[in-house]
Amino acid sequence: MTSSPASTTTFYLPEGLPAPAPEPDGLSAPYWDGLRESRLRVQRCAHCGTWQFGPEWICHGCHAFDPAWHDVEPSGRIYSWERVWHPSHPVLANATPYLVVLVELPHAGNVRMIGNLLGDPAQPVEIGASVRGVFEHHGDAPRPYSLLHWTVAG
Repeated sequence: MTSSPASTTTFYLPEGLPAPAPEPDGLSAPYWDGLRESRLRVQRCAHCGTWQFGPEWICHGCHAFDPAWHDVEPSGRIYSWERVWHPSHPVLANATPYLVVLVELPHAGNVRMIGNLLGDPAQPVEIGASVRGVFEHHGDAPRPYSLLHWTVAG
């Protein structure tokens, strides 16, 4: 964990990673804007009700255009996980190991999303364990952004 130089806020990932941003066409902007407001947004088709994530311009179920964004509870269960020992970016060289989880959201059509699992990187991880989202805000960044991490519930 690192601290922001402008504040006493502690961040999970080390400084120096590229800041996430929506694509130039704005497809994922509602997702990133929601995180900045401590809200998790997932797409759902108004025509057939299919939930989907990652963002797409068309529904995975019926191929209707422009699925709507809906706020969903940032909670779910671990579908899969990995303890990462080899950094995917040079900045992470001294931050390994860390835990990455694939979280299934049962209240959003069982869509799945990847995120970091907070806590001890040596902790045991159980498939099916309940997790809740933790929003990490980087308001002092040149282009402010927020991340969603996960922590074991209870």
